[in-house]
Amino acid sequence: MGSLFGRVAALRALLCGPRFQCLLVRPSSGGPPWPQERTLVAVKPDGVQRRLVGTVIQRFERRGFKLVGMKMLQAPESILAEHYRDLQRKPFYPALISYMSSGPVVAMVWEGPNVVHISRTMIGHTDSTEAAPGTIRGDFSVHISRNVIHASDSVDGAQREIELWFQSSELLNWADGGHHSSCYPA
Repeated sequence: MGSLFGRVAALRALLCGPRFQCLLVRPSSGGPPWPQERTLVAVKPDGVQRRLVGTVIQRFERRGFKLVGMKMLQAPESILAEHYRDLQRKPFYPALISYMSSGPVVAMVWEGPNVVHISRTMIGHTDSTEAAPGTIRGDFSVHISRNVIHASDSVDGAQREIELWFQSSELLNWADGGHHSSCYPA
């Protein structure tokens, strides 16, 4: 059996070495649990109209995050006004509210370790001209005002936005069998 353990250790070193992002799955027991965060991610009307919802979901699932809430809605102006309250004095605010209420939005709540920060990295810069290739906005955004997706920018902001967009009864706590990427610190 010693050689089997040696091969497992060698495989772990290969897959989790400094040149590779760790690809192993962390077991569901043994070691402290990872702190879980939740974040709001919303596919905006241009993303829905361009049929990008499935692509967005796939990227978050492949990253290892767990979907705990999702709905499609025509966002009421009351929710949008509260959601974008910090932008009310900006000259583009009326156009933003008009655009966000122009078509359906798919609002989702994702859960996972460091999900707020990682989600922001995954979606890319707000301005499509500065969004890196490989990010959602870098790959799909056509203009700063049509940038496909929203993700909460802080843990506190995420909590506020989730409470704004979802009733607690719309969020599910479900067991995922411990399928977490071991790339996250234990």
